[in-house]
Amino acid sequence: MKLASYWHDTAPAFAGGHAGPVEGRYDVAVIGAGFTGLNAARKLARQGVKVAVLDAAHVGAGGSGRNGGHLNNGVAHGYGDAKAHLGAERAKALYQAYDRSIDMIEDVIAEEGIACDFRRSGKLKLASKPSHVAGLQANQELIAREVDPDTAWLDRADLAGEIGSQAFHGAALFRKSAMMHMGKYLTGLADASQRHGATIWENTPVTGRRKTRDGWELETPRGRLAANTVIAATGAYSAQVPGAPLGHFRKRIISMASFIIATRPLTEAEVAATMPGNRTCVTSLNVGNYFRLSPDNRLILGGRARFSAVSDQRSDAKSGEFLRAAMEGIFPHLSGIEIDYCWGGLVGLTTDRFPRAGEADGMIYGMGYSGHGAQLSTLLGQVLADLAMGRRDTNPLDGMDWPAVPALNGKPWFLPLAGMWFRLKDRLS
Repeated sequence: MKLASYWHDTAPAFAGGHAGPVEGRYDVAVIGAGFTGLNAARKLARQGVKVAVLDAAHVGAGGSGRNGGHLNNGVAHGYGDAKAHLGAERAKALYQAYDRSIDMIEDVIAEEGIACDFRRSGKLKLASKPSHVAGLQANQELIAREVDPDTAWLDRADLAGEIGSQAFHGAALFRKSAMMHMGKYLTGLADASQRHGATIWENTPVTGRRKTRDGWELETPRGRLAANTVIAATGAYSAQVPGAPLGHFRKRIISMASFIIATRPLTEAEVAATMPGNRTCVTSLNVGNYFRLSPDNRLILGGRARFSAVSDQRSDAKSGEFLRAAMEGIFPHLSGIEIDYCWGGLVGLTTDRFPRAGEADGMIYGMGYSGHGAQLSTLLGQVLADLAMGRRDTNPLDGMDWPAVPALNGKPWFLPLAGMWFRLKDRLS
């Protein structure tokens, strides 16, 4: 078993990173070379803007290359809850932003010729308990009525052709959802950004940020550059940067680890017995699971196996044991199957689990996807590019307040308590 991301291990690495020192003057400097930062850089470069991208590790080293591979439309919350929290108009706009972002991903792939196994698979939100059916069905009916008619309710009997498991009691089907190979999309985005004129430095953490008369100076171990505008696209990994450069976000982003396993490739018979519908799937528990088939027919299954802000090889391996047990509970016929990959990554949560994008602390930013960044980050990356070019009418999150979390400065000490609470809720639901 490899303690490595399947997406990284099975995609060509980006080979175009700038080898020289960090220097020069740029119109825009982007911190973070994931989906958000690369989409911002690509759009800016296509518009003739001189743009630099700086990443502390490598392209897609953070959440963009360490997720479950889902591009699921719709908000993370029940749509009624989103309306109550955001108001009807903004809730609808945010829901539709997820739809538009998946359309944008499809457009970028076509425009740049990126071979990344993109497919409109549809998503199933699976009822893990009989008591969850009524709420999920009511949410699907509200969505179909008000914002997305391309959804449907599937009774338990309907699931036989979708998933080879007796663990679920019905499901909401969201037909616009998709999947792709995340690593291949990342490399394609980085190649395209550079081809259009962006300069990308890997293994270059930003260690300092200083206001100047006509913009900002960013300091790195490899040198300094000047930029008129800075975009922060670091997400959950903002908390990994100590000190002043991203201090504003360290007090607002709750970094939480999520863990994933991938089996050996399944045989045709095993695929038919496991995932005949070949969709993305998410369970309805608070501490639940998400799963799909990979392009080479591995079952990729993830979840918050442990409430921790640490993802390293020891933590990932320990969490992999919990995920194997979860997988075997859902698919008993896969008991004992070889696990080829196990990895983890950090999810950037906000307290209300809605993303944020705008301007603060002298920077333009987009983050806080709360586990739904793979799908929304393409749109938000392009929104950040618009903001950098002075356009302010494309941001679906414009004006949303984002207060600091009390006593948070990068280390969410309260995660174990949150885990206990959510597991209790699952037992009582």
